Amino acid sequence: MSDLPRKAVTRTAKLAALPLGIAGRATWGFGKRIVGESAELVGRELQQRTAEQLFKVLGELKGGAMKFGQALSVFESALPEEVAGPYRAALTKLQEAAPPMPTRTVHTVLRERLGEEWQELFLEFEDKPAAAASIGQVHRAVWHDGREVAVKVQYPGAGEALLSDLNQLSRFSRLLGPLIPGMDIKPLITELKDRVSEELDYGLEAQAQRTHAEEFADDPDVLVPQVVHQSDQVLITEWIDGIPLSEIISDGTQEQRDRAGQLLARFLFSGPARTGLLHADPHPGNFRLLPGGPEGEDDWRLGVLDFGTVDRLPGGLPATIGECLRLTLDGEAETVYELLCAEGFVKETIELEADAVLDYLLPIIEPAQVDEFTFTRGWMRSQAARVADPRSPAYQLGKRLNLPPAYLLIHRVTLSTIGVLCQLGATVRLREELEEWLPGFVPEDPADGEESVAQA
Repeated sequence: MSDLPRKAVTRTAKLAALPLGIAGRATWGFGKRIVGESAELVGRELQQRTAEQLFKVLGELKGGAMKFGQALSVFESALPEEVAGPYRAALTKLQEAAPPMPTRTVHTVLRERLGEEWQELFLEFEDKPAAAASIGQVHRAVWHDGREVAVKVQYPGAGEALLSDLNQLSRFSRLLGPLIPGMDIKPLITELKDRVSEELDYGLEAQAQRTHAEEFADDPDVLVPQVVHQSDQVLITEWIDGIPLSEIISDGTQEQRDRAGQLLARFLFSGPARTGLLHADPHPGNFRLLPGGPEGEDDWRLGVLDFGTVDRLPGGLPATIGECLRLTLDGEAETVYELLCAEGFVKETIELEADAVLDYLLPIIEPAQVDEFTFTRGWMRSQAARVADPRSPAYQLGKRLNLPPAYLLIHRVTLSTIGVLCQLGATVRLREELEEWLPGFVPEDPADGEESVAQA
């Protein structure tokens, strides 16, 4: 297997073939409509063929192409079943695997970063990678003190390849739009580009992982492996065994699905409150289900990996999110609209009907209206169809809303997590997690304020 293909001309040629193929299929689709096949049927065939080619190319390239594919793959549940079904396996494979870099390259990086005698740091080191991702691959090893460890080695030239791919994908993002209904692809690519330098910095990643590992050290529900050693292009953490979430999605029991979904929601909302950081890469390859939860060996914990992309939120998630959610559930249309205007979700030049905004939001927040909610692909598809159909009021209103930069990553992480919950088909007590962890969701008791004033 060759090194990470990082010659710009090679990578660009592969990615450039995508829009040509998409354009060719669009012509084919136009021809089929002329001979009388329904636009909806042809559109779905076109979507399916586009997706098959896209994920084939993305899986071969690693780098930014694979990073984009992973980000996109969690939205698979928004696609019609007959389109999503044939390439679901390809998406799962993309989340968990990529072609490995040669052993000689791995050894070169380790020698350069850990020293000539790097092998003496390990009692054992497996040359065959245990996992591969967009910018690095993981090797299983035994550290010199006997601990089992995961050794993450960054691909040489990963940064250059990452940016090259994302720039190329950005050029034809409009053509990829039909893949995921209701989702604007270009901001997703822009945001991934903005995060490149952070993701390549294993020092920042180690710091974020240490913060989480310390905070969750005694947590019965969530396990974050400790950082063992870090240097440029090499990150060594404790090894954790467990069932990858992608396997739970494909073959898990309903009990495992529900437990994984509950813990995923808990981690999403509790993480920022407890650490001031939001884990911002919630695709299934970054999570494991491990035996040994609060109820004993028959119970489950959530293992969390890869802290390369985080959003820094010193005060936790913005209280405005919780306030808006609560007020929307209470039907306070005018107050919700005022809050959205104040935060920049509605630009000053735009005027909307407050009740129409409420009607737009209510179906999206259905999981927070009830004590427990079953996330399904059908529900996700209905939401995507509602905001993607140009004939619907939701589509027309959604086009006039704005997403402020400060909320961009939070929005993507929340959407991605919901996508994974729908892939799991999990029944989750979401409201319980919101009440516990989301600032502003539970109104402050006036008595609390009076008590603190009295104490002062």
